[in-house]
Amino acid sequence: MSKARTAAASNTASGSSKDPFRFNSPEDQWGVVLMCPDCRNPVPNIVEDFASGDYLCGDCGLVLGDRIIDTRSEWRTFANDEGDDPSRVGNAANPLLDGDQLDTVISRGDGGSGVSRDLNRTQGRTTAQRHERNLVQAYKEISALCDACAMPRTIVDIAKQLYKKVEDDNLQRNKNNDAIIAACIFLACRQDNAPRTFKEICALTKVDKKDVGRTFKFLKSRLKEESGTTSSNDLIDRFCSNLSLDQETKRITKIFADIANDMENVSGKSPVSIASACIYMASHLTGNPREAKDISRIAGVGEATIKTTYKILYQHRERLLVPDVLRKGSPAKEANLVSP
Repeated sequence: MSKARTAAASNTASGSSKDPFRFNSPEDQWGVVLMCPDCRNPVPNIVEDFASGDYLCGDCGLVLGDRIIDTRSEWRTFANDEGDDPSRVGNAANPLLDGDQLDTVISRGDGGSGVSRDLNRTQGRTTAQRHERNLVQAYKEISALCDACAMPRTIVDIAKQLYKKVEDDNLQRNKNNDAIIAACIFLACRQDNAPRTFKEICALTKVDKKDVGRTFKFLKSRLKEESGTTSSNDLIDRFCSNLSLDQETKRITKIFADIANDMENVSGKSPVSIASACIYMASHLTGNPREAKDISRIAGVGEATIKTTYKILYQHRERLLVPDVLRKGSPAKEANLVSP
């Protein structure tokens, strides 16, 4: 055994704090081969365990060094499908975009020669990049519009997926892109059970109501998406919150809406009109009245429509004032109702 090996073995046996076996390679900088101080095999069997970052003796299992650096290649697979995809860097593919998503963008600034600007223009004329750029711009607009009215992230993702389907099926031809975005948001709200009215979507996107309705029907028929329906109860929570009404008024409003939907003279009216009239009636019944003009501003329905629907509800008030409404401890009193 060489002097270096003997010194290493003696230091280990004496419990010295200096560990001679902590190297980044089984051979130190002088080319001296390490030997396990436990089994002392003249032909050392040093194993590199990259999973734990240790040097191990292959014969006795003694740990000879730790925290080693793995210098091997870091090939990873980012492909959506099975198969070889030796990608060394990059994030997972975005399903909302097309292509390999590893494009290089040429900078326009080169010190004033203009060569980079010309190359950037030439690169930007390709169809694939233009299509992807349009998708990114549409996604940014959808996110900005949904964030403006505090819509949940699930609605944003659904709206983006719907817009991607429109682009893939080439349904946007001869259509207003703003109307398509508005229709996708409207459809996404319904699918996420958080519906918005056409007037709310129009006020948000600044698109005409007829264009939104026409585009919504077109996308619903071509994409064959389940759009669901909007009921009065879906709107009551949000309307009552915006009107700062208490939970008791909200509870009574929902009872009125459930009964009103089965009334012959009311069932044919829009859910917005029914919800607005029920809020008007319940707020007066509980002594916390809201005027028709205030409800009209929140719900986006005319004051005359609210009062007309309320007139029908008032005529059937005996049917609406069930025991669950006038229960003990409830502030609801029939005397609080106003005559239409």
